[in-house]
Amino acid sequence: MIAEPRLVEVRKNVLKKNDICARTLRDRFQAAGVLVISLVSSPGSGKTAFLEKTLTCLRKDYRVAALVGDLATENDALRLARSQAPVKQITTGTLCHLEAAMVETALGDWDLSQLDFLFIENVGNLVCPSSYDLGEAVRLVLISVTEGEDKPLKYPTIFNSADVAVITKIDLAKAVEFDWTAAAASIQAVRPGMEVFKVSAKSGEGMEDFTKFVSARLTQMRAVPAV
Repeated sequence: MIAEPRLVEVRKNVLKKNDICARTLRDRFQAAGVLVISLVSSPGSGKTAFLEKTLTCLRKDYRVAALVGDLATENDALRLARSQAPVKQITTGTLCHLEAAMVETALGDWDLSQLDFLFIENVGNLVCPSSYDLGEAVRLVLISVTEGEDKPLKYPTIFNSADVAVITKIDLAKAVEFDWTAAAASIQAVRPGMEVFKVSAKSGEGMEDFTKFVSARLTQMRAVPAV
């Protein structure tokens, strides 16, 4: 009998360790009453612009903060700081995704009980992040109208691991001849019943619907006593 490759065994151990840490984080988040939302997408989808707009909108009524992951530079963190929300950068170096231990370390001495929302912006990648639980309550997968309608069919795993899809840059939809029917069919073919939001960080279109959604999820989460 051929032995299982060592690489597979190492990967299993890495994911198991990550899952244990993620469960600890999830318990911590729930005990603090903070709703944690992660964002995954390919590079250039408008993820940071969308998050900046989200933080700015929610900050009027809620206590919000963000962690942002990137291979190098603090450019995204500096952009998000314009929302005046607390922001920390996680620099991953060569890793193409965030891991639960990175989130745990980045939280440092933050008092989570002083937050309503914590957003985690993952590294721009539609492959690796699908395997790593970060302890979030909601995972968003973003695709922009400039990327094409078939992204869900090309990257089904990330859509299956996400809770909600967000289509960004809708102000450009007409210019790029984005096919809304085809996009909806692609999403539903991979994840039937998946909720979808259409937004433009530039014009603000669709942002009110999205912020109402996350506000409702916060209320729903807090209505359930922490175990």
